[in-house]
Amino acid sequence: MKEQLESLQSNFAWGHDLPYNSYTRYIKEKYKARLQKVSLHAGFTCPNRDGSKGRGGCTYCNNESFTPAYSREENDVISQINQGVPFLKKRYNKNVKFLAYFQAYTNTYGPLDDLKRIYEKALSHEDISGIVVSTRPDCVDERILDYLQELSEKHLFFLEFGVESCHDKALVEINRGHDFKSSVWAIEESVKRGLHTGVHLLAGLPGLSRAEMMDEANIISELPIDSLKIHQLQIIKGTIMAHQFKNNPESLNLFEKDEYIDFVIEFLERLRPSIKVQRLVSEAPANIKLAPNWGVRMDVLQNEIIDKMRLMGKYQGSKY
Repeated sequence: MKEQLESLQSNFAWGHDLPYNSYTRYIKEKYKARLQKVSLHAGFTCPNRDGSKGRGGCTYCNNESFTPAYSREENDVISQINQGVPFLKKRYNKNVKFLAYFQAYTNTYGPLDDLKRIYEKALSHEDISGIVVSTRPDCVDERILDYLQELSEKHLFFLEFGVESCHDKALVEINRGHDFKSSVWAIEESVKRGLHTGVHLLAGLPGLSRAEMMDEANIISELPIDSLKIHQLQIIKGTIMAHQFKNNPESLNLFEKDEYIDFVIEFLERLRPSIKVQRLVSEAPANIKLAPNWGVRMDVLQNEIIDKMRLMGKYQGSKY
């Protein structure tokens, strides 16, 4: 059995038996520990919410879909960490390091002095080993990136950009407020500074054909990113897109479950093998999700994707 497993793992450049380059496996191998994110709400907003670039925010966005109960704007960063870490320690009680995850809204959208104060306050907590900053590509500049480079030289540091789409027409449709050129600049400048740089893509955005969405695997593979999160579009209550869905559901061509499985498998086949994959699916809380209703947990769906890839002999980068 051991020889069979070693033979299977040797077939993939990433050195394990999953048919894609798993970010989780990479982290455990590199750091010999689990890096667990503690989601934080630091009171940031977005330029397409406050009038700088627009109003109303992205049409799909409701931060309640990914913000845990302890992570609320009225709690300061240290209070949120004090609530989040004990909860996570009960679940992951062995060989784990905690990262402050600045997740809600745009976490570099503010004066640099404010960013320094907030980040360094989180890093002062005894249970925090590093930080993850989630932001928009149009909300970093050279001064901010230089500072993030300084942080990365002292602490574990990971940067995530909400690219969402490589096609400008989709970005306009969802009121994103930036173009893809902004993403290219931000990614290249971040990688130039040695920052671990990940991107987020949404599959199923309005205005795009399946072929255009699939082509994003080719486009994103040409950028020097380290990791990728991709998942299906979900319709969340309280969003502009929820209103669109109620009034004209045909305008949003949502994936069916099996259709998405086939899509993401082919997407992975076209993806550069060295890109670590953080996420393939997502699951918003049932009480705020309108669609799609696939009736399956996220972990079960991910296993279905893996099982089908293995059954069909498909793997990340086979068509790259």
